[in-house]
Amino acid sequence: MSDINGLDPGVPPSGTGCVECDAAGGWWFHLRRCAQCGHIGCCDSSPAQHATAHWKSTGHPLVQSFEPGEDWFWDYDSNELYDPGPELMQPGAHPADQPVPGPADRVPQDWTRLLHR
Repeated sequence: MSDINGLDPGVPPSGTGCVECDAAGGWWFHLRRCAQCGHIGCCDSSPAQHATAHWKSTGHPLVQSFEPGEDWFWDYDSNELYDPGPELMQPGAHPADQPVPGPADRVPQDWTRLLHR
């Protein structure tokens, strides 16, 4: 998989949370990391779905879960799951003490009602 277009294992993640949610004061359920540029976006269950929006705006097809203990990749172009995939630059996940959903101070009490299914 390391020779697949859209994969750069030497790029660090853009942070520990969804870039756009952090900028807007939003929250996320799970996080995904772009395997090409390191952008951290929220998953499709999250209200804003920034990881998919990043793929649509940039064409970067591969994301890896940015959740502790997970190393699978999703290819948006082919709708294929790779589990496991190659190791990307560390850190490979958000901090283990960061809550899910997060960040804790921005998650509404009725958060489960707001998830995309």
